[in-house]
Amino acid sequence: MTPRPTTALRRLGQWLMPLLALGGAMPLAAQTWPTRPVTLVVGTPAGGAVDVYARTLGEQLARQTGGTFVVENRAGANGNLSAEQVRKAAPDGHTLWISTQAMFTINPSAYPALPWKQSDFKPIAKGVESPLVLVVHPSVPVDRLADLGPWLKAHADKAAYASFSPGTPSHFLGFQFSERLKVPMVHIPYKGSAPQITDLLGGQVPLGFTQLQSALPHVQSGKLKALAVTSAQRSRFLPQVPTLAELGHGDLNTTVWFGLMAPAGTPPAVTDAIMAAAVKAQADAGYKGKLEAQGFDVPAESGAAFEKTIATETARWAQVVKATGFKAND
Repeated sequence: MTPRPTTALRRLGQWLMPLLALGGAMPLAAQTWPTRPVTLVVGTPAGGAVDVYARTLGEQLARQTGGTFVVENRAGANGNLSAEQVRKAAPDGHTLWISTQAMFTINPSAYPALPWKQSDFKPIAKGVESPLVLVVHPSVPVDRLADLGPWLKAHADKAAYASFSPGTPSHFLGFQFSERLKVPMVHIPYKGSAPQITDLLGGQVPLGFTQLQSALPHVQSGKLKALAVTSAQRSRFLPQVPTLAELGHGDLNTTVWFGLMAPAGTPPAVTDAIMAAAVKAQADAGYKGKLEAQGFDVPAESGAAFEKTIATETARWAQVVKATGFKAND
């Protein structure tokens, strides 16, 4: 007996419903992140450059994913407290670390008893980067890097440089220049670029490597003089200032970057989703424009390329830290 049409359709429906359900679930399954609010942990106080970047990123990711992104500031121990918080978090993609170049590539060599390892994290993407600027106070009568060494030798009592923090490129580049110029310089460390800039502006310290964002308005107003930038190419913000490479010191080139990290053990499907969202954000013209207006470059670097950068820089800074004999106290 041939089944009636209604019976045949019913049986067909019984076969198709599971397939349709599976097919309908596939887009949802692909969007495994975020499924609840995401915390972006920052190792610096609110209001600083890292914090501003994290909030800009969080706003963009919220627009893209429809999720909620919250920035949590966990300052202390040059970022190590923030690293510990994320290391101990559930590896599900909902607690992420906004790390910095110094935190991730220098701390492992600078801290004798570091409570975390690079392998505790999965690098996702380099979010922004920016060069440092070598600036001098206007009372220093030099306008070229080539003239700085002779002036320092003639004024040994003033041979000092300011860094925005010990154990950072700002510190170590000053050390390397002291050796290269064959002029002993006293290192004056500060707790951030704001107090560093204050004393550079006041002439308490004659020179220092500082962040482009901090130096820019004061260089433009003539309150500081810029002798070099540490990027491979001239900065679009200071096109008249030569690079270290142009001046024969290309091996000292460096940029300061902030990057997105997930705890190790986060499922690949989740890290892939986070990386896709980060890459999409970096390609967004509005988002890039906001960050570039703050003096940052927005690189298209993620995944394996970012991991290669980290490995190269970690090896470089390990040699510098060893040469200086620097060891962090906390």
